[in-house]
Amino acid sequence: MNKDYKLSIIVPIYNRPDELDELLHSIYMARIPDGVSLEIVVIEDGSVLKSDAVCCQWEEKMNVKYYAKENTGPGASRNYGMERATGDYFVILDSDCLLPEDYFITLYGIIQKDDAPDAISGPDRAHHSFTDVQKAINYAMTSFYTTGGLRGGKNNVSGTRQLRSYNMVISRHAYDISGGFSRQRVGEDIEYTHRLWANDLSTQWDESLYVYHKRRNTLTDFYRQVYDFGRARPILNRMFPGTAKLTYMFPSLFVGFLALSILTGAFAPIWFIPLWIYMIIIFVSSSYINKDLTVGITSVVASIIMLTGYGIGFIVTSCRLTYYDDVVKAFPYMFKH
Repeated sequence: MNKDYKLSIIVPIYNRPDELDELLHSIYMARIPDGVSLEIVVIEDGSVLKSDAVCCQWEEKMNVKYYAKENTGPGASRNYGMERATGDYFVILDSDCLLPEDYFITLYGIIQKDDAPDAISGPDRAHHSFTDVQKAINYAMTSFYTTGGLRGGKNNVSGTRQLRSYNMVISRHAYDISGGFSRQRVGEDIEYTHRLWANDLSTQWDESLYVYHKRRNTLTDFYRQVYDFGRARPILNRMFPGTAKLTYMFPSLFVGFLALSILTGAFAPIWFIPLWIYMIIIFVSSSYINKDLTVGITSVVASIIMLTGYGIGFIVTSCRLTYYDDVVKAFPYMFKH
């Protein structure tokens, strides 16, 4: 007999009321299986552009709870929501996500099993309504030809793939044992994954439990985001000795490859050929997947931005860490409340 579950959807929000409205609409349009009930907990993280009016519009149709507090970052805001939620599972979502129609049916199929994992995560995709830039950014973050091809297999169980907080499901049991997110502002989902494993809690990455994720609206904002991702990785490697992988250095190696191509290509254009081949592969692959040549061209730019931004951030932080033993002292702005 199938069990009944209450799901608490936890959404921290910062200056994005329009995106929250789209997320709530996608939740409303999703199919809810028998045996599942929902509550939606929205945490306003010190925003100037408030989302209270958006939540009020949806309160008549769904169980929406709205909380406003001072700015403390996404991890602390998720904790604030989970402390006030009443569900058996916490569904952690970013405010710039959209849910596919069968999201909750897929999730219910996972958690009702006798060997259900303690925490689950899944990938992100581009929705047909996204802008060309958003589709290109999604390609850059998920493609086999960029870092997306370095993150593990499609369906990994317990200890083989790190979870992501834009689409993460945590059981109350796991939350009670491991606690909430840490106070660091970048890489907090990876830190949380390691803490789940340290407490012998099972995790699962399931390719079928996907969301549509906008990420960023401009390539400039995208660079800032991936630069922060790159800065966070050496810190996480320091925090969790023995977890570093050679693949984490691929973007940094790309930075060296790009610089070498530009320097040598200025004197001998033949040295540009490997870079051009790589860019053509990205263009053809993205154009085919997205059925759009403009997205294909933009994906080339987005992929280079992603690799260089992450790689530079990784290099800068790695160099800085050579002078510090304490990561909090080295990067206090990444751990502030």
